[in-house]
Amino acid sequence: MKIDTYLQLLSDTEKKHSPEKLFFAGDENLLFDKRRVSVVGSRTASKEGLLRAKIVVKALVQHDIIIVSGLAKGIDTMAHQRAIALGGKTIAVLGTPLNKVYPRENAPLLEVIKKGHLAISQFPEGYPSQPKNFPIRNRTMALISDATIIIEATEKSGTRHQGWEALRLGREVFILENVVNDPKVQWAKEMMDYGAQILLRDNVDEVFENIPYLTSKFEDAF
Repeated sequence: MKIDTYLQLLSDTEKKHSPEKLFFAGDENLLFDKRRVSVVGSRTASKEGLLRAKIVVKALVQHDIIIVSGLAKGIDTMAHQRAIALGGKTIAVLGTPLNKVYPRENAPLLEVIKKGHLAISQFPEGYPSQPKNFPIRNRTMALISDATIIIEATEKSGTRHQGWEALRLGREVFILENVVNDPKVQWAKEMMDYGAQILLRDNVDEVFENIPYLTSKFEDAF
């Protein structure tokens, strides 16, 4: 399968942070076609955060970029739904096996993604659901994406794991201005010191046009 070849093509640095195996349902070509950007944020998203997610996803789809997210409540759910509604493509990276859904209310959304998009998991059927699975999932999301965009998050948000993993892998990280300016969120400012950038309404098009296609080596293998 192509997805097995994907793991074989990882660099030594990437392999240190990669799963041994990926299970999938849907179109595995989405792991090779085009640029991919993770859109992540709070599970308890505000109305403003959900609106920002809509705006960002629309711009990404307009730039022919595949939307990656984690099927969680809040920002993740909005990212997947908006990409589908706009005729774009999306990849759901699960913190559960493919035959389990968390949260349960996203079961219909997962079925849509499995049929017309791509769902992947590093956890085999029967693997126990544990809180630690989700930060591990974030590492894989960062790995398969060319960049990560943080829409909304708190100081203790699991979203910060994704940002740090992306930076560690040499991927670009963009944080919305509202997160960076939140005095309660210290990690966002720390990420800026390590190369994360602020995503502003005024620079969205320029940023998305110039996101490097770091994962093109996988497409080039076929």
